[in-house]
Amino acid sequence: MVSVLQNVAIDCADAYKLARFWSEVTGRPLHPEDRPGDHETQVMLKDGPLLHFNQVPETKTIKNRIHLCLRPETSREEEVERLLGLGATLVADRRCPDGSGWAVLADPEGNEFCVLSGDSDRAATSP
Repeated sequence: MVSVLQNVAIDCADAYKLARFWSEVTGRPLHPEDRPGDHETQVMLKDGPLLHFNQVPETKTIKNRIHLCLRPETSREEEVERLLGLGATLVADRRCPDGSGWAVLADPEGNEFCVLSGDSDRAATSP
């Protein structure tokens, strides 16, 4: 017997607002029953587990022990700029001159996530 991964739960101060941010990031819809003010919301990913946002009273105080890594359909640079425009912030820049590496961003509530090289970036650096 095995367990199936149902969702990735993210604690937050405003579940609906943060779910809307991640809906924009992933291009995937919120659960059709989710409404502003809900204490739990979900982003319906195309494949795999749901992103589940759970409203909690305490604020984030330290670095995430688990985080999401995104592989963009566009270049990493284009995606970083898009995400910054949606409200993310740059936390650490691990991008290398040869196109390898990643950018560490934080969502509007400070949860870190990484933006990896996109397919076009990897194609440009392949031998």
